[in-house]
Amino acid sequence: MLAKLARKAFPKSLWLYHCNSGACNGCDIEILNVLTPYYDVERFGIKLVGSPRHADVMLLSGAVTRPTFPLVKRAFEAMPGPKLVFGVGSCALGGGCWFDTYNVSGGGATAVPVDYYIPGCPPRPEAIVYGVALALGLVDKKAAPVELKQVEFPIDAQLRNRAWEERNVIYKLLRD
Repeated sequence: MLAKLARKAFPKSLWLYHCNSGACNGCDIEILNVLTPYYDVERFGIKLVGSPRHADVMLLSGAVTRPTFPLVKRAFEAMPGPKLVFGVGSCALGGGCWFDTYNVSGGGATAVPVDYYIPGCPPRPEAIVYGVALALGLVDKKAAPVELKQVEFPIDAQLRNRAWEERNVIYKLLRD
């Protein structure tokens, strides 16, 4: 539903404003890597701007620290509507490894309403491009199956391999 709304609100191109709210620069380097000629997101109409007044999307990286909290809010309020906010990296999700320190207010959602999260520490440039494309409805959502295993010690390697072969659906399909 949000993808349809985003396609209507942003039919042509996206102008991004990169807001560092206290990151270690790992996510910042990956965001800037997306803008290099190797990934070349400008061919999709995505452009980095220097002012939040010109931006459609805010890329928020880092845990929101106490000194940057009012600045992030002010940058968000300066953006014209309609606007989207992407939380890039695990620090923007919930504060990362600094979530309980004295100077960190929390993730990006403590300061501004975050629409989409791109997880990772730091997220790969492909993940950032995919997250933006997914938000705009340009690609379908893909989810990998998750297999949860409980390991008991000591581990018998032969029993574990046999149990894995019995549970693995892809292996059975290829064997037939």
